[in-house]
Amino acid sequence: MPGQDPRTQWIPTLFLIVSALWTVEPQGLSGRGLACTVLIVVNSLVLATRHVPEDKIPPRLTAAWLTFGVLTAAALIGVSTGGASYLFAYFIVGHIGFRLEPRTALTLAALCGVLCTVALYFHLGTGHDLLPWTLGFTTGGPVLIGMLNRSRHRAVLAALSAAESAERAARAEAQAAVLTERGRIARDVHDVLAHSLAGINMQLELADALIETGDLEKVREANQKAHSMVKESLKQAQWTVHALREDSLPLVESLTAMLDSSGHRDALTVTGTVRDVPSRVTQNLLRIAQEALTNAARHAPGGPVQVELTYADTSMTLAVRNGPATRRVNAGVGSGMGLIGMRERVALLNGTITAGPVVTGPHEGGWQVEAVIPG
Repeated sequence: MPGQDPRTQWIPTLFLIVSALWTVEPQGLSGRGLACTVLIVVNSLVLATRHVPEDKIPPRLTAAWLTFGVLTAAALIGVSTGGASYLFAYFIVGHIGFRLEPRTALTLAALCGVLCTVALYFHLGTGHDLLPWTLGFTTGGPVLIGMLNRSRHRAVLAALSAAESAERAARAEAQAAVLTERGRIARDVHDVLAHSLAGINMQLELADALIETGDLEKVREANQKAHSMVKESLKQAQWTVHALREDSLPLVESLTAMLDSSGHRDALTVTGTVRDVPSRVTQNLLRIAQEALTNAARHAPGGPVQVELTYADTSMTLAVRNGPATRRVNAGVGSGMGLIGMRERVALLNGTITAGPVVTGPHEGGWQVEAVIPG
C-alpha cells in the first residue's frame, strides 16, 4: 500500500518461505524430494515477485507468471507429504486478486481451487490424509481479499493524486495571486510617481536653463512649481500606501486615513449600515477616491472637499465633491488614471459613474464624481 514500509510487506513472504523450508516434506536431491525442493523454490520465487512494482512488469507477463504460480502451488500440494505447502496457494491467489483484473483473477482463483481439490481428493500427497479434500476449494477464497485490497489501493492512489493536483493548483493560484498583486502595486506606484517625477524633472531642467538667462522671476516660478509637484507627489504616495493596505483595513477607516493624510479631516460622511465588502470593491473605490482627491487638489486648490459613502440595501455610492479653487491653479501632471481609468474600475464592479460640475449647493462651481456599485 502507498506509504507502507516495503520492509514490512516482506515479513509475511519471508515467514511463509521459512515455514515451507522447515515443515514441507520430503526434501532432497533425488526423486520426490528433489521435485518437492524445486517446487518450494519456484513457489518462493513466484511469491517474492509480488513485491515488484506493477509498472515494472507488463500485464500479460503478470498474468502468465501468476498462472504458472497457481500450477506450481497445486503441484507442491500433490508432491509433498506434509507441512504447510498449501499456504503458497492461499498467498498466490490473494495476490492474484490484488494484481489482476476481476474477471481474470476470479478465473485463476477457481482454477487454483479445482487443482488443489483434485490433489487432496486423490491423496496425491500421502501425508495430506488428515486434510479434508474440500479444503482445496478454500484456496480460491483469498482472491476476494486481494480484490478488496486492490480497490482500496487504487482509492488511496486516487486520493494522493487528487491531493497532489490540489496542491499544485494551490501553488499555481498563490503564484498567480502574487504576480497579480505585484502588477497592481507596480501600476499604482507608477501612477503616483512616474508622471510626477517627469514633471518635476522638467521644471528643474527649465529652472536650470533659465539661470543662464538671468530671469530670476521665471526661475523662482519654475522652482515653486517643482516644490508644488513634490508636495502633491508626497500626498499621492501617502494615499497609495493606504490603498495598498485595503485588505487589512475596512473601507471606512481607509477612506478616513486617506482624507486625513490629504488635509481634509472630518470630510467623510457615512450613511446607512456599514458592512464588509469584498477586497476588490474596497481597492477600486479607494483608487477612485484617490484620483478624485488628486484632481481636486490639482484643479481646485484650497477648495472645500466633501466625501459621502452611502450604504443602501442593494448598492453602495461613493460621491466626492469639491468647491471652486481659492488659490491660484498651477498646471500639474496627472496620475495616469483620469476619468477613463475610473470608468474602467467601476465597470469591473458592474457599477456606474458620473462626473460633472456642481451647479447647486455649498460646492456650486466645483466638481463632483459619483460611483454607484451594486451589492
